[in-house]
Parts: sequence; C-alpha cells; structure tokens
Amino acid sequence: MAKKIGFKSYCWAIGTTSYRTDNFNLSIEKQLHLLRQFRELEENKNKKWGNNKKFQAEYYNFLKENNFVKGDAALPDKDAREKTSGLRDIGLLDDERNITEAGLELLRITDSADFSADNFLEIPKDSFLYFKQMLKTSNVVEGKIVRPFVVFLYAVNELGYLTNDEFTYLLPLCVDEHTTKNIVKSIKNYRETGEKDFDDIILSVLMEKDNYKQALNLLKTEPISEELICNVGINRKSAKYDKPYYTLYSLLKKIVFSKDNLALEFYEATKKLTNSKVGGAWRKYFFNSSARSVISREGLSVLNTVPILQVTTEEQFNEEFFKVVHTFKARATLSDYFDLNRRYFKITDIVLFEDNKVKLDVLPQCYIEIIAGNLLNIAFEQTELLPQNSKLKDIDSFFDIDINILYQKLGCALGTSVANKEMAQKVIKDERYTRFNKLIDDKFDKNTIIRLLDDFESRNDDEIRSIVTDNADIPTIFEYVLGIAWYIISERKGDVLEYMNLSLEADLLPKTHAGGGEADIVWKYEMTYEYPKHTLLIEATLADKKNQRRMEMEPVSRHLGDYCLAHPEDEAYCVFITTFLNNNVISDFRARRFMEYYNNAGTKYITGMKILPIQTTELKTLLRFDVKYPQIYKMLDAAYKTDGSPKEWYENSIVREIGMYNGQEI
Repeated sequence: MAKKIGFKSYCWAIGTTSYRTDNFNLSIEKQLHLLRQFRELEENKNKKWGNNKKFQAEYYNFLKENNFVKGDAALPDKDAREKTSGLRDIGLLDDERNITEAGLELLRITDSADFSADNFLEIPKDSFLYFKQMLKTSNVVEGKIVRPFVVFLYAVNELGYLTNDEFTYLLPLCVDEHTTKNIVKSIKNYRETGEKDFDDIILSVLMEKDNYKQALNLLKTEPISEELICNVGINRKSAKYDKPYYTLYSLLKKIVFSKDNLALEFYEATKKLTNSKVGGAWRKYFFNSSARSVISREGLSVLNTVPILQVTTEEQFNEEFFKVVHTFKARATLSDYFDLNRRYFKITDIVLFEDNKVKLDVLPQCYIEIIAGNLLNIAFEQTELLPQNSKLKDIDSFFDIDINILYQKLGCALGTSVANKEMAQKVIKDERYTRFNKLIDDKFDKNTIIRLLDDFESRNDDEIRSIVTDNADIPTIFEYVLGIAWYIISERKGDVLEYMNLSLEADLLPKTHAGGGEADIVWKYEMTYEYPKHTLLIEATLADKKNQRRMEMEPVSRHLGDYCLAHPEDEAYCVFITTFLNNNVISDFRARRFMEYYNNAGTKYITGMKILPIQTTELKTLLRFDVKYPQIYKMLDAAYKTDGSPKEWYENSIVREIGMYNGQEI
C-alpha cells in the first residue's frame, strides 16, 4: 500500500468552528472581563496556560461559576482553549491567555460604556479597534501566511461586492497572491459570461496541492480497495471516517458499467457518510427525487445526467469519482466556516451582509478604494503588531491618507459635495436612513412587528433571533422592535436611530454590549397644531409579573425624573411598554402624578410625573389599525388627566379607548 496521504489545509478561517456563540460582541467583552478577573486571583497570577490542562479546566469552571457557560463539558480544558482561541487569533489575548494591549483597550472602551465614533471612518470605538485588529490578523495555511481580512478588502474592492456564495466558497481559498488574483479573475469572467461553476474553481485550487495530485494518481494506478479509497479521501480527522465511500464507489461502478439497478442502494449508502452536509450534496447531485418509493419504482431513471454516469473508461470513472468526493467535502468545510468568518468580519462594522451580497459600507468603501493598490503588499506577511493597540499608520504607512481626498471620494460616491467632517456625517446619516427605511420595508413591516410582539409575549426567543439577529440579547431586541414600531406610528418622522440609544451593526441591526444597557428611547417631537413641542421617553421591559414591580417602578420614575430635572425647559412624559402589566406598577405610576422627585443633593425637585403604561397587546392594536402618534398623544393625555382606581383606570382609559379603533368595545 502506498504511503498515507496527510490532510493539509487549503483555506483560511478566523476562530474555531467549535466555538460559535450568539451575542458575539457581548460574548467577547464578557469573556475579557472574566479572564481579567480570573488572572487577578492571587493563585493564578503566575500560572502558565500552555500545556496546563488543570489550569485550563479551572478557567472553564470559573466561566461556569459566572454563568458564561452551562452544563458540564466532557473535556473542560479543551472547552477553555476553544473559547479563548478566537480572541487569541485576533490579538486580544496572547498565547498564554494574558490580555494584550489591544485587549485592554477594548476593556477600557467597554468599562466606559462609550462606544461613540471617534475616528474618520465614523464607526464605533470598539469597531475601529476590531478593524485594526482584523487588518493585522493572519492565518498559516500550508506554511503560508495570509491575512484574511486584507484579502477580503482587496477582493471586494476589485469586484464591488461578493455574493454570499463567493464569500463562502471562493474567498477563503485565497491563501496566496497567485490564487487570489486567479479567483478574482474567475469571478469577473463568469459574471460577464454568466457561466459560473464554483466546483471547477474549488477543484482547480485543490488540484494545485501536492497531496491531491498524489491522491488522484494513486486512485488511477493502484488496485482499488477500501484502504485505498480511505487513503485518497484525505480525511481531516481519520481515514476510517471515509469507509462509506468504498460502498459508494462500488455501487456507482456497477451502475455505470453494468447498468445494475442499484439506485435505491446507492441512495441509502449516501446516508452513511459521516458528514450530513456532504451526504445531502451527493443526493442532490445524483437524484431528481428524494422519495424512496419513487427511487424504488423508477430505478436508474431517477438519476440526474451527471458526468460520472457518462464515462466509458475506468480511468475516467476514477477521476470523476475523485472530483465528486473532494468537491463536496471542500464545499462542506467552506460552508462550516461561513458563519464564523461572517461574525468576525461584522465586528468591524464596515462590512454589510444584505440582499445576498457582502460589501463595504459607503465611507469605508471610499477609504479602501484609496489604499487598495497597496493591500496585496501586506496580505501575505505576518506582523508583530497584532497584540498592540496600534495606530493605522503603524500597521503600514499607506493606511494614513489625506482626509480631504476621502471626503472628496465620498461626495462623488453619493453625488454631492463633502468638504469637511460635519458634511460627511450628514451625508452618511442620510444614507443610513435610506438603508434603514428599506430594511423596514423589506424585513420589519407592520405585520412583522406585530408578529414579533406576539413572540415576545410568548417568549419565543429562537424565532425572535431568527427574524432579527443573534448578536443581541432579547431585551435589546425588544427595545429595537419598539423603536421601529414607534417610528412607524410616528410616520417615519424623527431621528429614530439616535433616539433608540442602541448600538447598531453596520447593517443597522442591534447588538448588545457588556457595558451598555441604558437603551431608553428618547423621542423628540417638534410642535404641530396637534400637540406641543415635547419629549417622550419610552421605557421597555420583559420582566414578568413577579419581578416587574421590583425591577421597573424605581428606574422608570428615576429616568423621567432625572430627565425633567436636567431639562426643565422641556415638556416630557414617559410611556412604559411591557408584555404584561403588574397592577401595582400601574398604581405606582398613577401615584407619581402628585409626588415630588428630588435631585441627589436634595436642592431641586419637580412635582408630578406623567407616566402612562401600555401592554404590547394594546400596542399591536394601534399598529394593526394604523393609529398614528397625534391620536395616541391625545388619547394618552386624556387618560393621564382622568381619575379612577388604577386597575379600572387602565381598563377604561387605555384598553377600552384603544379597543375603539377596531370597532370593538372591550
């Protein structure tokens, strides 16, 4: 038997597929906070991480004690390594899992809870730090250095955008300058001709590798056996996992050369493949029906007309079999990396994933266009600056540009004139609102918002995340959805992206920070003939009936009271929205009409606060029947001035009044 053929990596990925997490930004921040605490424990200060499974397991247990992980890992040391490896990869930790200078800067940002933009790209502070870290992050692929994010920036600038499939199946194959340029050229060609075949591109990259050339040669020249098929499968884990391919090979060979009616047996054999994605790809490729009854009845006619079924020689058969095996394996591997790479790229807040395309936000795109000619100069070399809180110009001098050139290019991109930072901020804001309104039209129309409010009431959290995002916790998503609901109610007037006081990704979906949490919606209304100039605070909670009174009565009144003390010139009131209203909470808010609220020093106070509670059931009615803010303001103002015991007051002045909009008296 020929020498065993070893697996060699042919693509890059950031982080590890063993650690995929929701609330990605929050997870990074929390783990850095916890690792700092863990390292500050006296017994841990001088301990080594490397080759110290006991210490690694202790860290896992520390994470568990602090509710960062749940359950009991079979190998806690391995779990600890997996949970920290991604942070090491992007330079927030070193190999010994000490927090680096870059990691400490991220902690400083989260500790301050100030994520505002302070950079020329107009992205949040933490995102700008991630942007610089990603520029420095590198992989080693078959002994070669590649900086994935830099390669992406080069490719997306050359092509204008990448489709999700191009991002998934082709971009990670760009591990050197030669392959990168070839893949970019291939994408340009098939976009022009319309004849795209990802499999040919994937296979061409694989077949440049010595181990794949050797494997194909063995399959063509050695006697076929289960051992040989396993060997040429080049399995990443162990050759034994490829034993089902020998059955597939044998069945296919009989089908092709003897025309044996083994379609059903072949179909069942694909289910024995250890990777379900690969098995599914085989069935989709070969069969035009997935029904066993149809396959049994139709026999070989249920098979698609694919190249391997048309061959006339064993050599051709072996070559086609090899192609099918490794194309589907590579596709499955690359597919596994998509979500991981997407998460890391998104934390820079310059990359948009929308409409099945991956592209850069408008200002970053203008910046990359300026520096693109230099990107390949650093794309395939390592930097020692990864752990440092570097300035862009320290990463490489070409990152330092004339800001006036950037503004000029931005103006050209948006068809306007941009002469300074203030003008740049305005046109970027206008462009964001164009995208935000499109996002509402496409993804968060009135009916979807109502459906989401149903899900909040039943706490169908998985469904909520699938519709909105998995990079924010449920309370943050609730506030985001309420912000959109009120934007619809306000006829899309007002600076809602500012009023929501939420951190948003580049695609304008919410994200949660460890240092955030104050996401009250503060809505400014200018005077109209229907209402005076005023400020509305929207307070939201998902606290249940047991915790609502304890958690919400004091904060809601405090937020409104502090706002009124700080802005004595403003008329301000608060709407409290929840999925379930506690009667004692209603009672407390009604009593606030007559109570004094003092500042901390006791030197100033206001008398009376206007707080109106609403359940999401009533909010859904307002949305369903297109009730707009002028009517709501009038209804709430009248309710505030109405007397009555709290429970009956709410039923009569809120529930009944809102119920009138659908023609029903409740």
